[in-house]
Amino acid sequence: MAPVVHGLESKYGAGVNFVYLDRDDPRNAEFLETLGFRYQPHFFLVDAQGHVLKQWVGYVGVEVLEEAIVSVQ
Repeated sequence: MAPVVHGLESKYGAGVNFVYLDRDDPRNAEFLETLGFRYQPHFFLVDAQGHVLKQWVGYVGVEVLEEAIVSVQ
């Protein structure tokens, strides 16, 4: 999934903040719990106020992620 996400970041990074959290870093535990993180990969589309707009668990096609990004810009 990394190449897909990095490709989307290259394309939309000027208008979308891509944040990567290390699930093994204890400093992220509270944030991951708040988001409802289950297992990798787990993607969240979050608005500027911190509300989760959409989320995906497991493999997600680039088209699905790109459509979600475009729909909120």
